[in-house]
Amino acid sequence: MGSSGFSWKLADHPKLPKGKTVALVVLDGWGEAKADQYNCIHIAETPVMDSLKKGAPEKWRLVRAHGTAVGLPTEDDMGNSEVGHNALGAGRIFAQGAKLVDLALASGKIYDGPGFNYIKECFASGTLHLIGLLSDGGVHSRLDQLQLLLKGAGERGAKRIRVHILTDGRDVLDGSSVGFVETLENDLAEIRAKGIDAQIASGGGRMYVTMDRYENDWNVIKRGWDAQVLGEAPHKFKSAVEAVKALRATGANDQYLPPFVIVDDSGKAVGPIVDGDAVVTFNFRADRMVMIAKSLEYADFDKFDRVRVPKIRYAGMLQYDGELKLPSNYLVSPPEIERTSGEYLVHNGVRTFACSETVKFGHVTFFWNGNRSGYFNPEMEEYVEIPSDVGITFNVKPNMKAIEIAEKARDAILSRKFDQVRVNLPNGDMVGHTGDIEATIVACKAADQAVKMILDAIEQVGGIFVVTADHGNAEDMVKRNKSGQPLLDKNGNIQILTSHTLEPVPIAIGGPGLAPGVRFRKDVPQGGLANVAATVMNLHGFEAPSDYEQTLIEVVD
Repeated sequence: MGSSGFSWKLADHPKLPKGKTVALVVLDGWGEAKADQYNCIHIAETPVMDSLKKGAPEKWRLVRAHGTAVGLPTEDDMGNSEVGHNALGAGRIFAQGAKLVDLALASGKIYDGPGFNYIKECFASGTLHLIGLLSDGGVHSRLDQLQLLLKGAGERGAKRIRVHILTDGRDVLDGSSVGFVETLENDLAEIRAKGIDAQIASGGGRMYVTMDRYENDWNVIKRGWDAQVLGEAPHKFKSAVEAVKALRATGANDQYLPPFVIVDDSGKAVGPIVDGDAVVTFNFRADRMVMIAKSLEYADFDKFDRVRVPKIRYAGMLQYDGELKLPSNYLVSPPEIERTSGEYLVHNGVRTFACSETVKFGHVTFFWNGNRSGYFNPEMEEYVEIPSDVGITFNVKPNMKAIEIAEKARDAILSRKFDQVRVNLPNGDMVGHTGDIEATIVACKAADQAVKMILDAIEQVGGIFVVTADHGNAEDMVKRNKSGQPLLDKNGNIQILTSHTLEPVPIAIGGPGLAPGVRFRKDVPQGGLANVAATVMNLHGFEAPSDYEQTLIEVVD
């Protein structure tokens, strides 16, 4: 114990024993919604998860996984895997993503930080380029934050501004891009009236231009690079509103609009990125910004021929990859999450195994551990990453690596070398995002089979299980009107929902090692993901730190 009085030592739980193996399973994108034909979890064969729900009501409940429960600004903000795993691991709620940016913009702190001062060096003689998703969906970006950033940059010396837009249609309704572009054009007109040369320079749909993730398809990044940096694209228009309307008229939807550039009367692109310019990617969510960040920042880059690599000052809205320190400059600092449950448990002798496949491996390690890479103690921990399928969309192989993850977890449990075995099963989320209902049903079945394998191993060693999720997705695959009825397109077909949801997620506890009398409390009705950490600490035989969100369980005699 240091002079501050802080100690890593956790108090023993008065009623729960130590030494039980605890399996902690996170089903990614697995929420709880009403049963209908668009609820893939309900339609799928999921006997294990069904039995947990129906078996013991005092050992199954729902927890909140969106909005303020995970540090986001409002109850209209969908959760995501990053903030969800931060909350699960940290045991407390930290301002996140959009909320962090909101706070920095509202206080003006964003303009005082090293990131903004870094890009500001270019304002006198260069152009400020802003690249990101033009949407109010609140998952990757928000239009009002872009509006404030434009205003703030103009007030702080930016003389020439170019916006490179990516249309949404995934987190918001398809077709809404036209309205967002019209709004932005009006804002830029007001900025021009103040003597600043500001306009839209290029665009394209998010799934076809710039916003790929996990190195799935570098051609997506190249299309963006060609339009944004080189000023080259197959489609050229005088205005962005004209561009979006014309390209949609060819049958392209917002997500997959082909790349376009805006040209002047002579046919010359109005805003390629050149030496001496500043670039900001204004998305706050990380996963679909890492690849473009690499292309903008890395000198040694071989994923595609960049043709011309301008000498720029580049910053992200946030740092998108803490492990890679990418980008090295950013406008808003991440939440400082210390004293995570993982670090406490390792300090208290809990040997830990964590595993997932590539697309979610960082979530059960880096994000779980408070945006911190590496081990707390390599002698006490083992992290295993199973390579994800690459070069295909996940609905092609919806089983993903669920069984391989479960086999690793099973072997870790049966080895009796670990006190906690923690996994993420990505199927519900990754396949749900494709919008393929049949494939998502297969994905949910595969995840359920993986849960069975892990729970069977826990049964063999007399252990305890905790099964939960990080946010919703697969439980509702259709867009709905305010009365909850499915929305139809102009042809009478249902409008598929590919985004996360606002639904709560389940948490179930059990296993032969669970002490008699353990049940979920009734006095934490608004419990969320951050309450899970204290719960798990209790199941390991410890009391949680006093500033953690309260435990979800009690022990009755």
